[in-house]
Amino acid sequence: MFRPEEAGVDSLARQIKMTGRAYPLFGVAQLILEKPERHVVILSIPKKAEGAPTEKLFVCALDDTIWLSEDEAVQWILDKHFATFYQAERTPTEPPKGTYTFVAQCGISGAVLGPPNYHDYQNQLRKIHAERFSRMPFDMYKSRVRIVRDEETVKKWIEDQSWRTEFNCLNVPEPQKLATREDVEKHFRQTHLASIIKQVDSHQLSGTASRVIPCRPLQRLARVAWEDQTRFPLQVATTLSQQFASRGLQFFKVNKTVTHVAVARPHFLDLEINPVSDNIRRIVEFINANPKCTRRKLFESLAPAAVPTTQAPAEGAPVPELSPEASAIITDLHWLVHQGHVIEFANGTLETAKKPLPRPPKPEKKGQPKPAEGEVSAESLASEGVPEDATSAAPETSPAPEPAAAMTPPTGEQPVSDAAVEAPAREPAAEQPASPSPVQSPS
Repeated sequence: MFRPEEAGVDSLARQIKMTGRAYPLFGVAQLILEKPERHVVILSIPKKAEGAPTEKLFVCALDDTIWLSEDEAVQWILDKHFATFYQAERTPTEPPKGTYTFVAQCGISGAVLGPPNYHDYQNQLRKIHAERFSRMPFDMYKSRVRIVRDEETVKKWIEDQSWRTEFNCLNVPEPQKLATREDVEKHFRQTHLASIIKQVDSHQLSGTASRVIPCRPLQRLARVAWEDQTRFPLQVATTLSQQFASRGLQFFKVNKTVTHVAVARPHFLDLEINPVSDNIRRIVEFINANPKCTRRKLFESLAPAAVPTTQAPAEGAPVPELSPEASAIITDLHWLVHQGHVIEFANGTLETAKKPLPRPPKPEKKGQPKPAEGEVSAESLASEGVPEDATSAAPETSPAPEPAAAMTPPTGEQPVSDAAVEAPAREPAAEQPASPSPVQSPS
């Protein structure tokens, strides 16, 4: 399961509230999946009908790595964290007797096993197979062993055999010395395994850690799941909508298909019946008269002096202050956007909320007797604003907004830029993007 990182969602929510822009939800989900630091991955073990897990999952407490078997986790710790628990100590010993002109060498790892006629050869062969290639049949591994007649390789093997390696135990109450690697593994399982390796039902990893899981099957599983979500990020979009909703953001659909997230849902402002200031009326009428209107075009028409010039001010020069007219337009536009009367999309396009279509009349219920002459029905009382009796049924409420799980992916919508995730949006200087489809006010 992929989940947006909480700190990133907080930053996005603050930006949406500050700018008032509306972003396509699936576009934001795509951006979150693009970079591993923007999401986390939750690995869970499915369970059978009786509640027993279908697989086992183990976590190493030293580095938060995750494994499918306890043996793999033990081998990983003894390879990567050996110095945390044991210290190798070499002491000189008597070299092998006899004359050796060739040695056997592992054809996979390159480890020198010694001459085939040496007394410890079979032990070394089985040891390398058990420690590194236990998943390969022993006969197949044995066939990969080759004979090397190189003088330097033979000499190096003899020198290695002239030393005896013992292992001092660390982090134990009493000093202890172990003779072989097999003794080391046995001691680790008896002393440290219970506190270092834990079996879990689920585990959360950062997106970055999920890309380098040392357990290859789990790494492939995470990769396939990520590719699947990248093609259709329904899971991420659903979780993201819940996170946004808990932070007070609203959702609406464009043309009943593309779900957007914004600071407010579209709310039609009827200039004929609502008293507004002349400035607000000018803004709304200009946006209605210019379908591809942007914030820059709005300022060019209503407050030309507020539009920045093409030349940057000289270094050290004071930044010119906005005129009272420009400040009033910024304030009124901010109010219109945060009330849902105007929608500013991620590409900078401005649109006004559309007037909702009238609701069709409710069909008359079959078998319902008509009121007698002079008798007043409950429906007529309700139309006049008179409440019904306390024993009558509760009035109908407007339908709740559709849940995010029913959302459909955007098709044809202009994608959201990385700035929507990592930095507050800035007003485009001369951007002329295509205007999105008209926004349908929620019924």
